[in-house]
Order: sequence, then C-alpha cells, then structure tokens
Amino acid sequence: MKRTRLQSGILYAFTAALACALIALPRAAQAYGLSGVGGMVGYSTPQDLNGTASVSVHAELENPGTRLHLLPNMMYWNVDRVSDVAPNLDAYYHFKPEDSKWTPYVGGGLGLNFVHDDRSGLDRSNTDLGMNLVGGVRFPQSANHYFIEGRYTASDISQVSLRTGMTFHTP
Repeated sequence: MKRTRLQSGILYAFTAALACALIALPRAAQAYGLSGVGGMVGYSTPQDLNGTASVSVHAELENPGTRLHLLPNMMYWNVDRVSDVAPNLDAYYHFKPEDSKWTPYVGGGLGLNFVHDDRSGLDRSNTDLGMNLVGGVRFPQSANHYFIEGRYTASDISQVSLRTGMTFHTP
C-alpha cells in the first residue's frame, strides 16, 4: 500500500490542477451558494474488511432554480484496526423539482482517502485518490430535507455504503 514517488507526484499534481480549476471557474459557476449543512450515518463495507458504521458531515451548495448541487463532505469509518478519513467533493443532479414530495438523484465526485492501517502492528498509512458514485432519493421539506443513498467509492480500499441523513437549510 506504500505510494511510489511517481504516484505521490501525480496525486499532488492532480490536487494542484483541481485547485487552479476551482479558482478559475467562470463567474456563472460562482453563483453557487451555501444552501444547507447536515450529516449522514450509514453502513460501509470496505474491500477485504468487515462491514462497519460510517459517519459524515456535509455542506450543500446550489444555484437557486437548478437541480445540480455540489456537496463537499467528510466521511469516516473504522474497522479491524483500519480507519479512513475521506474529504470528498461530490456533485449530484435531482430529477424532480424541489417542491416534489420525493426526487431521485445521481451523482459522483472525487475524494482523498487517508487510510490508517495498523493490523500488523506496523503503521501502514496511505493516501489515495478515490472516485465516488452516488444515487438515492431526497425527501424535500421546507426547513430541511432527508435522503437515503447508496454510494460506491473506487480506491485502494474500495467500498460500498448505504447511508441516510438530513440537510438543514440555511436562511
């Protein structure tokens, strides 16, 4: 699980390129504003490990009147002396308007997985770039919305998660 210099260099170059791209976004993309904050709990099954509980917090950014949302979030799980802290930037699209009783959504994103593996008594920490795929159902309310989602993360320790959560809307 140890990274080579080339892999670390690629990861740092990708992170720098992503930061530059976010800074250079066109003015219209900067219309996204904070629309809510919330949390999630769920069950994750990391590759070659037992299933475990996972928790995460998120902010939700949206441009009013659109169905595309940005979701920066931080996820954590710990099982069998292996833990993962994963900051992610996901985007999702919901298919029905906000005033619907429920709406399905799909999305994806990128994240960094800071894995700490202490199974052999040796610290085998690793940082890995992961790709996220999500799909679920939102239940919009006036002051908040609830959701249930499935999530797949492709990385060194790939994982499947089933999560539920709530987002509190900001004024």
